[in-house]
Amino acid sequence: MISIIIPAHNEAGYIGDCLGSLLASRDCDMAVQVIVSANGCSDATADIAESFSTEFEKKGWGFDVLDLPVGSKPGALNAADAVVLHPMRLYLDADVLVTPDLVAQLVAALNQPEARYASGTIVVTGEGIVSRLYARFWARLPYMATGVPGCGVFAVNAAGRKRWQDFPPIIADDYYVRLHFRPEERHLVTAEFDWPVAEGLRRLIKVRRRQNAGVAEITEKFPEIMPNEEINPPGEGSILKMAQQDPFGFLVYGTVAAIVKILPRPKGWDRGR
Repeated sequence: MISIIIPAHNEAGYIGDCLGSLLASRDCDMAVQVIVSANGCSDATADIAESFSTEFEKKGWGFDVLDLPVGSKPGALNAADAVVLHPMRLYLDADVLVTPDLVAQLVAALNQPEARYASGTIVVTGEGIVSRLYARFWARLPYMATGVPGCGVFAVNAAGRKRWQDFPPIIADDYYVRLHFRPEERHLVTAEFDWPVAEGLRRLIKVRRRQNAGVAEITEKFPEIMPNEEINPPGEGSILKMAQQDPFGFLVYGTVAAIVKILPRPKGWDRGR
């Protein structure tokens, strides 16, 4: 049995497609509950989510929408965790599109007594030319191309969820959870999901600042879980080869990275885009 938790802050333009992709999921032979945890929304996110109630009822999946007054992703995750029905959890960003086999494959990977963490095969997407170039280069970096990054989609079984209590007030919830598991406890399934990057150079810089700040925050506040980190940054030779293979992607990615280095660290959580 699995509960799917979707925190959503002003995601009216995305939540419908996200829920539609879940409705297209193949049967995973166990009870499923979906919780949309709308938080601090000034748009129609909660109303759009509620409009899917009948379709999920027809599918035989439980469906709940929380309409929380305060915009906070950790708060939204904790509120949903407080009302879940099932011990296995899938945490899903509201702008993600899952493929039909993803939920079933994650359930199969997690259906073990020992603690496990799992995610799908990420397809990084962008619409504009700048974002497409950034996404193309970023997806080829070792951190994204190997291992189990868990960006936008991560799932844990009952034993795995016991590794932490409430989500703390942090920026990088996905990074925080992943580091509660050793590399051998993380499992990648072949089913894909689409994870969009921000659109345009300014928004890419904003999101990259937040990502870097999230990693730094975890490193400083939770040093006890950092031994589970396995990032091997690409060497100069590897980066040079990637740059030769994709010079325009490297130009965009490198520009974003260089600008972020000279800007101050942002504070607190905000909407990714």
